[in-house]
Amino acid sequence: MKKANKLLVMAAAMALAACTLTACGGGSKGDTLTFGTNAEFPPFEYIASDGVVGEFNGIDMAIAKQIADENGMAIAVENMEFDSLLIALQNGQIDAVIAGMTATDERRETVDFSTPYYTATQVMIVREDSDIATAADMADKKICVVQGYTGEVCVQDMGYSYEAFKKGTEAVMELTNGKCDVVVIDSATAQKYVSDNEGLKIVEDPSAFESEEYAIAVQKGNTELLDKINKTIEKMLADGTINELAVKYTEEATAE
Repeated sequence: MKKANKLLVMAAAMALAACTLTACGGGSKGDTLTFGTNAEFPPFEYIASDGVVGEFNGIDMAIAKQIADENGMAIAVENMEFDSLLIALQNGQIDAVIAGMTATDERRETVDFSTPYYTATQVMIVREDSDIATAADMADKKICVVQGYTGEVCVQDMGYSYEAFKKGTEAVMELTNGKCDVVVIDSATAQKYVSDNEGLKIVEDPSAFESEEYAIAVQKGNTELLDKINKTIEKMLADGTINELAVKYTEEATAE
């Protein structure tokens, strides 16, 4: 009896350990892919009443969901400030970052990037009566950017002073309220803000703003996850899915 009881106790302990490791079918880190994002960047990621992943909607969210689906994984999204995303990734709080993030050489020092899935450029949002026609015209103007975004880097590189905000909506509000002269931000997102706010327009200057490539970030050396992500991205690029998503979500974002 003692031997039988001992065996039962061992079996129970093993079952409990197995249940703990697999979360008893509830979705452990092994079968849930957690993406970090900053849902303040339409049409790539933004909050909606009926998003593609819970309340999260946009191009990036649709890409993230397809990556998870094609690998038989559940998906979770953590919304945080843009500047916190790579820190959270390195700390293991999230598995990957998809947030309209430009794959820069500086960021490549700490993370690995996927195959780029979108090429964008920076533009200037100004009031319709503005005399700003080129980036050089910003020299004596009050400039607003979003903290951590490429627009901030571009303005820094030009040597101009600026004010940085946590959200694009806050920067654009400064412009509409006449408290600044120009907002530098991604072209697709600029379309959304101009459609939402009367009296604004977009000014482009290709000679001042180079194109940039958005990619998904994973921890350094996580080749297993990177391979899975790249396989889906390359498939979506080849069959035109990402182009279709870009059109769909840009139209939806600007129509809201």
